[in-house]
Amino acid sequence: QVQLVESGGGLVQAGGSLTLSCAASGRTFNWYFMGWFRQAPRKEREFVAAISRFGRTTLYADSVKGRFTISRDNAQNTVYLRMNSLKLEDTAVYYCAADDTGVVSRSSSTYHYWGQGTQVTVSS
Repeated sequence: QVQLVESGGGLVQAGGSLTLSCAASGRTFNWYFMGWFRQAPRKEREFVAAISRFGRTTLYADSVKGRFTISRDNAQNTVYLRMNSLKLEDTAVYYCAADDTGVVSRSSSTYHYWGQGTQVTVSS
């Protein structure tokens, strides 16, 4: 089992940048593919980005493609989400997720391990 702790959220102006981190502990980190999801008030949780076990494959939601970058450092047991050109609609709680079965996926149902989330608020 793996435990996930997100950090790096906060308040930022539109057009600004933030980097989220997700630190993993427990089992060997490179057994897991990783994802970032977000949930805005009164909306369903949605996929943001995902990365394969060794970073060879990355997936992005269309809404963040070209603005967000997912990466991982297996030596540091950490996955990152660099968010540039932030928009008001990026405001949400961002969750880190992991799974060790199958392949990297956009589907939240694929992921069995979740962090508690970190709030990102984009202001005008």
